[in-house]
Amino acid sequence: MTDTIEVVDRERLIAFSFEDILKYHGSGSPGGAALAYKVLARALPLLEPDGPCERREIEVETAFGGPGARDAFELVTRAVTGDRFRLDPGLARPERGRALERFVFRLRYRDRNTTLTLRDGFVPDEFIDLARTEQRTADQELRLDALKRELAERVMARPAEEVHDEVVSRAERDGASR
Repeated sequence: MTDTIEVVDRERLIAFSFEDILKYHGSGSPGGAALAYKVLARALPLLEPDGPCERREIEVETAFGGPGARDAFELVTRAVTGDRFRLDPGLARPERGRALERFVFRLRYRDRNTTLTLRDGFVPDEFIDLARTEQRTADQELRLDALKRELAERVMARPAEEVHDEVVSRAERDGASR
């Protein structure tokens, strides 16, 4: 895969591939890492149409607490260590159903913001059921690991515009910046 996400770090252009994210995160949650990679690929051009964003000015809020996503956001934006990453269960959209309710991502950059939601068809109910099971058996762990890999493959096989939808709120549409 040759696609990369580009950001600027103190006037230096840096490009991150999905493989870079997996090297940083490890193998625990490749599905969440893929989802965050596609969030960044979709959101950053919306936040700064004229070129790469300054990585240390990007803020991330999400209802999704997966460690793969958190690590992907941290690697690219340094938002976790910069205290610009916030897990906010209040962003969840229960009306979207169990499989989609927590996959809500709000990113801010300077005077712009965008909210993205995961499209239907990427996360099966079985994934949610297993992920929320507290005492998983060894077989359940193996199945969940397989589902995480399948999720990553499904997400990475699609363009970011086909994975996440941009949701424009009335305030955003009317020009409010926050």
